[in-house]
Amino acid sequence: MESNHNNRREFLKAGSAALAATAVALNAKSYAQVMGANDRIRVGIVGCGDRMKGGDLPAFQQHAKELNFEIVAVSDIWKLRREQGADYIEKLMGSRPDQVRNNDELYARKDVDAVIIATADFQHAYHGAEAVEAGRDAYVEKPIAHTMSDARRILAAVKKSGRIVQVGTQRRSTPAYQKAADYIKSGQFGDIVMVEMSWNVNQPGRWRRPDVVPLLKEADTDWKRYSLGRNMGPFDARKYLEFRLFWPFSSGIPDQWLVHQIDTVHWFTGLPHPRSCVANGGIYLWKDGRTNWDTMTAVFDYGPLDDLSKGFQVQYTSRFTNSAGGVKELYYSNGGMIDMNKQTVSPTGGLTAHSAAEMNMQPNLLPSVSLVDKVEKVATDADTHADPMTSANMRNWMECVRSRKTPNAPIEAGYAHSVALCMNVAAIQTGMKVTFDDQTQQVMAGGKVYA
Repeated sequence: MESNHNNRREFLKAGSAALAATAVALNAKSYAQVMGANDRIRVGIVGCGDRMKGGDLPAFQQHAKELNFEIVAVSDIWKLRREQGADYIEKLMGSRPDQVRNNDELYARKDVDAVIIATADFQHAYHGAEAVEAGRDAYVEKPIAHTMSDARRILAAVKKSGRIVQVGTQRRSTPAYQKAADYIKSGQFGDIVMVEMSWNVNQPGRWRRPDVVPLLKEADTDWKRYSLGRNMGPFDARKYLEFRLFWPFSSGIPDQWLVHQIDTVHWFTGLPHPRSCVANGGIYLWKDGRTNWDTMTAVFDYGPLDDLSKGFQVQYTSRFTNSAGGVKELYYSNGGMIDMNKQTVSPTGGLTAHSAAEMNMQPNLLPSVSLVDKVEKVATDADTHADPMTSANMRNWMECVRSRKTPNAPIEAGYAHSVALCMNVAAIQTGMKVTFDDQTQQVMAGGKVYA
């Protein structure tokens, strides 16, 4: 009991210190001490679809005046989206940005210091690399990449450029997750023995845009530029606007949801990627022409790459067909559980005195600890309206653009989630157990290079 009491006291003390540090970091007066803090940062928008308008722009607007940022241009290859984006930004922020037809025009401007990128899933790596190669800092939505070639490209481009890049895995800027990371890394939690994650909704319209698809004609946009010059078939308005439902524009569940949650595994443990992955699933209910699954289970093996006797599983499940269970992230050790939905540490499932006595061992039960004073609900709606996680992540990027410090979700984190994502995609498409070759940085399926 004394040990548990001390653990709890040390954890709360650490949490208080973290909150104090956060408060200092968020103090606007601190910017006066940063060289160039009074210079306005001018931002361009790359892609003005649902995620940009529903999450990133409201989050940006919350901090723009205080941190002296403004939006000067919006780039989208569809004229209607450009116009709607400019209208929305003017209504939200009071000033109307210029409209540019594509990123070539955007980066030809001298008044763009940084960009926020929220394009289609398969475009993120290309657009992110394009931005830093043009000398701009960037906030890049997740996933970073679902092919290893794209992942390697953006990692190399960012590291060579030295630009500030924040990945849109916003859990890394959320206090409860930051405290959980500190708690696990302190050793108080013990070795992780299992992780269970889920993301369940019951939304037949999720990622569908039936009202918008009829509005888009091939003449209204640039399909070749949209496809990044790759052979992705003829123009298809559904694949343009409902890209999350179709490979290779997206992998669906892994691209959209897995990366958010698997990113915390890498963060909490310091492990760079899974040792292996298997997956199963299918399109069981929403037979609307999509090619990406509406239900998936994936199992990842994690642990030291040089010691296969140590490690743990991550069991990941997701479905569109029933919302029971919602979003869940449960970390287990021999002493208990971290529940990131409730944002608590508890002795749930820990080694009790009775069970321990059978093997002449000591019981192992964690203290009950709340990670936060107020639980922040994970946003599961398609339109997040600047949920606290996105707001905190956007602010951290804006601060780092000024300070030139490494952001909470750096490109290395994006590369790590891309490896897990690419392994998941390979497992889906081959039905095999998939591994990763650290020397070649390639995904392996059946002993052969997959990507």
